[in-house]
Amino acid sequence: MGAKATHPYIPSTAIEAKTQIMKTLGISSVEELYSDMPQEVRLKKKLNLPGTRSELEVKKHVETLLSTNRVVPEILSFLGGGCWNHYVPAAVSEVSARSEFVTSYTPYQAEISQGMLQSLFEYQSLICELAAMDYANSSLYDWASALGEAALMSCRATQRSEFLIPHHMHPDRLATLRTYTEPAGIRIIEARNNNRTGQMDLSDLENKITGGCAAVYIETPSHLGCVQTKVQDIAEIAHSNGALFVAGVDLTSLGILKPPGDYGADITIAEGQCLGSPMNYGGPLLGVFACNGEKLLRHMPGRIIGMTTTRDKKQRAYCMVLQTREQHIRREKATSNICTNEALSALTAAAYLSLMGAQGMKQLGEIILSKTYYAINGLRKVKGIKVPLMDAPHFKEFTVNFDDTGKKLSKLESMLLEKGIQMGASLTESIPELGETAVFSVTETHSKEDIDRLCASVSEVLEA
Repeated sequence: MGAKATHPYIPSTAIEAKTQIMKTLGISSVEELYSDMPQEVRLKKKLNLPGTRSELEVKKHVETLLSTNRVVPEILSFLGGGCWNHYVPAAVSEVSARSEFVTSYTPYQAEISQGMLQSLFEYQSLICELAAMDYANSSLYDWASALGEAALMSCRATQRSEFLIPHHMHPDRLATLRTYTEPAGIRIIEARNNNRTGQMDLSDLENKITGGCAAVYIETPSHLGCVQTKVQDIAEIAHSNGALFVAGVDLTSLGILKPPGDYGADITIAEGQCLGSPMNYGGPLLGVFACNGEKLLRHMPGRIIGMTTTRDKKQRAYCMVLQTREQHIRREKATSNICTNEALSALTAAAYLSLMGAQGMKQLGEIILSKTYYAINGLRKVKGIKVPLMDAPHFKEFTVNFDDTGKKLSKLESMLLEKGIQMGASLTESIPELGETAVFSVTETHSKEDIDRLCASVSEVLEA
């Protein structure tokens, strides 16, 4: 690379800098840095990149690319599945967009980050109140990473190496869980879900739980939208075998459903995107993580904010506590390698919960529940489909089975997209025994007219 190719903002493009870097690293070519990457996954040709362009040209090019996307509310979406279209109050957006919060990112200089620390402390307090738990961190990346950390934490706390999960699980969360646990030597065991009721099979759970089980994990509502009605029994089975009980919940349901702390959950995890964060093409998300008991608190990953006073006892002060992260102590002593968090998303959730209050969360849950069943009852009138597939209480999400229509979900999805409607996520690969089934999601943002349009459009494409 000659001097003419030197870029003013990329030091390694200067031949002198590049040579010095390689000498320091003890390599003779950049290629050596990638020697551990398998040849079959490497690009063996030059990137097809255009020449230099002006800022205006680049802006127009990017806008052209973005114009191919169809986003809510341009398209009527019933996708859900972990990233939902909830209404974000204007006050929440205004608070989270303030420069004091946007630019402070993470409170490394704790003594001068009192505002950010207080907002995270308030977030932790609100999550504990909502889920009826003792302690919460602030925070993790998403529900999936919270699940992986819950498995590692359970095994640390119990000195056991098995983690028992339900069969009806979100495939992405399951994949992340396996990524976390395989290197740690943790064995993942699946308990059956009843395909008729959607409930965890308690007899199968009792047969599979052993003295080596660190924790039993449930999702309620499940990935299929089924509210688990035997949570107290599951907690008792786990605890009677010396295992912890981990509950994955939909936070928007806790205004009308019993919080996990009230039915024996030792660890609660959730996706916090539903608390004031827009979908943003799938991120950033917010991993909610809470636990009961000081013993488990000592094993909790991530960042925990505490409240104290100044030395003269005259002012309230906030600080980071129990910092068992690899950045603060010896790596082998760390509870996890989570070295940052979704601070702005956590602050947004705190603003949302503060604005909604207990009554607001109750009303939100009631609205979502009523619209869920309005959609279920409307789709039940469409010939040839079964809604829902399971005989269980449902919240926000529900299954729609198309086996008797003779049509493939992939074809139906394309036909509905032509009508400006995005259907629910297909289960044909993740839970193939359920056949041509998709999970539809309804939130408070869907109007009666939206749901009626969905029902009419499904009927039309099935008759086509």
